[in-house]
Amino acid sequence: MNVSLSLGVVASLLSPIIGNMMDRIGARWTMTGSVLLVATAFLLRLMMTELWQFYLFSIIMFAGTPGATMMPAGRLVLTWFPQTRGRMMGLVTSGNNIGSGVAVPIVAGLIGLIGWRWTWGVIGIALLGLALIILLTIRDTADEVKKERGKRWAPQIDGKTLEENSSAGLTVSDAVRTSAFWLLVIGMTLQQFVRTGVVSQLVPHLEQVGFSRAIAAGMMIMLAFFAASSKLIFGRLSESITARISFIVIMILQGIGLSILLASSGTFITWIAIAVFGLGMGGVGTLTPLVIFDMFGLKQFGSITGLANLGITIPVLIGPILAGLIFDSTGEYNIMFAVTICLLAISIGCFLFVKNPVPDKRSESQDN
Repeated sequence: MNVSLSLGVVASLLSPIIGNMMDRIGARWTMTGSVLLVATAFLLRLMMTELWQFYLFSIIMFAGTPGATMMPAGRLVLTWFPQTRGRMMGLVTSGNNIGSGVAVPIVAGLIGLIGWRWTWGVIGIALLGLALIILLTIRDTADEVKKERGKRWAPQIDGKTLEENSSAGLTVSDAVRTSAFWLLVIGMTLQQFVRTGVVSQLVPHLEQVGFSRAIAAGMMIMLAFFAASSKLIFGRLSESITARISFIVIMILQGIGLSILLASSGTFITWIAIAVFGLGMGGVGTLTPLVIFDMFGLKQFGSITGLANLGITIPVLIGPILAGLIFDSTGEYNIMFAVTICLLAISIGCFLFVKNPVPDKRSESQDN
């Protein structure tokens, strides 16, 4: 088993704790502390001389990941932009794809110039600066948001709506007593096998069926492009047809893309399959916080999100192992793709049976 992948499970295991912390002390302090933790991990690598130190510092980095990325970002979007939450969440989460595309060549260039050790140092220092910016600029309570009203850049939302939005919803204990929570957890957990059991094996599969490494890399770039587009498209669409229905649509697209990929034998059809698959895969990061908000509100959004994310440890641990075992026994990944399609069908079924335990309080104000 890949040790670094196993250490990544730390992020999922700590998600409930980070989520609870975010509900108690706010997104600003949670995000600041988490970014500082990640920065510390990178700076400690400057002094690294043993392999066990790499593993230890990786654990520190993964421990800070949940509170430094999408959990607080989701809460901030839902606090500031409740009326346009779908499109704003799409914009925010698309930054993951854009950032990855920008960061990879920059990091590669830095390694070539100053070596990997000092590259980690530069990243650590940059993250310290980011933590300071977060501390000075982030505002995440209804009172703080109300103070910004009237400024040209601020969203046009009245104080009453802000207060209702921040206090409405279920507690964790109430949420876990609903069938909606468990159906969503099962659906979201099984859907993650797409990422851990398929996407991680996609380049080897493409090379195995006859594509060169260069073409396979080009297909992955196309996958990333359509994934970023998916965030924008389905974020906006969720405001019209709800996040739950949008999530069902993207899972159907994932299933169609994988089915075409499984049956395709030509280059053109494979490119089409990659485009459809990417269009479905990318929307997951955008729609997950929106679905949880629609179902359970913002009252204890962090705690509920963290608890729901706990299930992701299963596909993170099992997905790559299962894909490896299937490849070792059959010499191909087709069975893993077929299994994933079946898991997607179960996920879709779970989402179809979900009933909203919280009345929809979607604002009737006109779209901005």
